Amino acid sequence: MPPRQRLATPTVLLVAGAACWLSAALAQAPAAPARAAQTSGAPAPDAELIESLGLRTAPHPVRERPGWHPPHLILVSNRLEKLLPQLARAAPGAKLVALARATPQEIAAADATIGVCSPEVLRAAQHLQWIQWTAAGVEPCVQQPLLRARAPLVTNLQRTMGPSMAEHVLALMLALSRHLEYFMAEQQRGHWTNGDEPELVDLEGRTVLVAGLGGIGTEVARRAHALGMRVVATRASGHEGPDFVSYVGLPDELPKLSRDADFVVNCLPLTPETTGIFNRQFFAGMKKSAFFISVGRGRSTVTADLTAALTDGTIAGAGLDVVDPEPLPPESPLWHAPHLIITPHVSAHTPIAQEARESILVENLRRYVAGEPMLSVVDIEKGY
Repeated sequence: MPPRQRLATPTVLLVAGAACWLSAALAQAPAAPARAAQTSGAPAPDAELIESLGLRTAPHPVRERPGWHPPHLILVSNRLEKLLPQLARAAPGAKLVALARATPQEIAAADATIGVCSPEVLRAAQHLQWIQWTAAGVEPCVQQPLLRARAPLVTNLQRTMGPSMAEHVLALMLALSRHLEYFMAEQQRGHWTNGDEPELVDLEGRTVLVAGLGGIGTEVARRAHALGMRVVATRASGHEGPDFVSYVGLPDELPKLSRDADFVVNCLPLTPETTGIFNRQFFAGMKKSAFFISVGRGRSTVTADLTAALTDGTIAGAGLDVVDPEPLPPESPLWHAPHLIITPHVSAHTPIAQEARESILVENLRRYVAGEPMLSVVDIEKGY
């Protein structure tokens, strides 16, 4: 493959040329989950939305949990202040207070939080029974020793962002396989290449390995299959998977499966087992022509090892929506690694994903107040 110009600064890439082709391909795919309508405010979720997102419903009503009672005071993340009216309608008997406006007495009296799980609040809120986390990744919350000691009910927003994040993965795959970063640089130079451009790669017929066949990974697999790709995956719960995945392996099969993959997509949660799993040894086992895509958690990848793998050509390129650390410092060598696209953890920043998140937040609060089975209960020991 001819050498490509290294970009001195990050480049914004717009992936638009494949839109019609992608739409036609997805029309032939197995039915994708329905997504929330693009309207203002959070739509009221119904059984169809919950089913389409594939959300897990707890087997027993939360009222059967020891210590449960309708919440009296709920602390809400400052980022959710605009959602307070909808949350208040779901919990008419409770007082909802944005954390920034809460007094020490109110923090101490809180029996539930939404988007709040700091060590300071955990120490002060001695009677905390329920934490609704506002993302899929819960490690900032569940890895705290005080939370693990008390073991309150923790729920998260798994799967609500899966469709939007999967589209971002496809955008990165297409941009890398078509070398759009190279052509954008040539465009800025006003240079029409004439046979000296890098070789383009079709996605059809290629193999993608989805590491972590959860909500996000399943949506990635669905869309990759629609484009004619062979999909293999790993998951911790067993070998079962949807019919558009050719093979589902256990986590210890990840290195073996990566040897034949043209794309490796990291959709893993962050646990002690997955921290640093994408390291120098892993990248050395990939094909030199393969690409690494990461939308899982930044700390699952050893940044220095990925930088080295890109710089010395161990792998063909990478697309990252998550990095370690975040935000990535300006002096990090990763910024200047070749054949790399970085987006700043924005793959779920779409109106549809936002409305789905807000909808499930409101619904889970309603369920908790009513004592009904909860959605997306986190296993604190597993970390997801």
